[in-house]
Amino acid sequence: MDWLWPSLYHALAMLWATFWALVLGFTISGVLQVFVSKERMSRAFGQTNLKSVSLATGLGAASSSCSYAAVAAARSAIQQGAALIPALAFMFASTNLVIELGVVLWVLMGWQFVLAEILGAFLLIPIMWLLIQLFLPKNLHTEIRVRAQEKIRGQDHFHHTRHFMSGSRSADEHDYEEKKWTRVAHAFVMDWSMLWKEIFGGFLIAGFLAALVPPDWWEGLFLQTGSPVVRLIENALVGPIIAMISFVCSVGNIPLASLLWSHGISFGGVISFIYADLIVIPIIIIYAKYYGARAAAWITGIFYASMVLAGIVIDLVFSGLGLIPQGSRPPSAVEHAHVIWNYTSWLDVAAAIFAVWLLFLHFKSRDKERPSACH
Repeated sequence: MDWLWPSLYHALAMLWATFWALVLGFTISGVLQVFVSKERMSRAFGQTNLKSVSLATGLGAASSSCSYAAVAAARSAIQQGAALIPALAFMFASTNLVIELGVVLWVLMGWQFVLAEILGAFLLIPIMWLLIQLFLPKNLHTEIRVRAQEKIRGQDHFHHTRHFMSGSRSADEHDYEEKKWTRVAHAFVMDWSMLWKEIFGGFLIAGFLAALVPPDWWEGLFLQTGSPVVRLIENALVGPIIAMISFVCSVGNIPLASLLWSHGISFGGVISFIYADLIVIPIIIIYAKYYGARAAAWITGIFYASMVLAGIVIDLVFSGLGLIPQGSRPPSAVEHAHVIWNYTSWLDVAAAIFAVWLLFLHFKSRDKERPSACH
C-alpha cells in the first residue's frame, strides 16, 4: 500500500488545485454552446474550402467535447453530408481548442503552453488538410462516406453527442424556451457527464506515474543531449506515442503533460503530446469500426504526422521568440501538489457553490419534463 495511497493523494491534490478552473471553463463553454447556433452546420461543411474549415474549427471550439464524443460527432457530420476535412477539423477543435483545456493548462503549466497549444492547433489543421489532399487515396473519401452511413452495433453509446451536429431544433425545442441559465446548466452537466472519466482518469494516471515511475526513467525516455535538431524531432515523435498508450484523452492529459515536462521532454514534445488525444488506442479502434481498418490507419497516420510537425514548428518559433521557459524545470504539479488551505481553496468553494446551483437548475428542469414525457 506504500504506492497506492501516495498515488491517490497526488491525484486528489491535483483535482483540488484545478477544480475551480474546470468549473469556470465548463461554465464558459456552456454559455458558448447555448448561444452559438449550430443550425445548418452540416450543410455548411459540404465542401472543403477555407470558409467551411474555418467554420468547423470555430464551432468545434465552441462545442466542448471529450475525444470519444468528438469522434462520434464527426461521423454524424459526415453522415449528414459534411466533407471529411471540415469534419476532422471540427473533431480536433472540439477537444483541443476548448476553454476548459486552456484554463487547466494555464493553471498547471503556464501561459506559454496555452499560447503554444492555441497557435499550434491553428497550424495543425492546415497541415492535416494539406496531408490529406496530398496523400489520402481518393477512393478512401468515398469509402469513408459509405462506411459512415452503416449502422455500427453499440453506436447508441454515443447517442447523447448528436446534438453537436444536428441541424434539427425540434428535439431541443423545450430547452430553447427555458431561461438562459437553465440552458447553460444543461450544457454544463452534459459536458461534465462526457468528460469526467477522462478528467479523473488523467489525474489518476498522472498520480500513479508520479508515485511509481522513477525520475531517471522519464529522463532516459527523451533525448536531452546531443544535436538540438535530433532532440527536437525525437521528442516530438515520442510525445504522441506516450499519449497513445496512456489512453488519456482531452483535458485529462494535461496533468500527465505537466509530469513529462518536469522530467525532460522538450517544449514541442509537450505540445505534440497534448494534441494526441485523438489517436489513443481506443479511438483508433473506433475509427476502424466507423470507416474501416484501412481508413483508420490513414487517418491515424495523418493525424500523427500533423501533430509531430506542429510540435516541431511551434518549438522552433517559440525558441526563436524566446518564449520557451528556460532554466531548471519546475517540479511537476502532480508530484508536488498538496491539499492545503489557501486562496485556491476559496476559489474551489466558490466554484462548488456555483456548480451546485447549476445542478439544481438542471435537475429542476428535468423533473418538470417528466410528467409531459409520460403522456
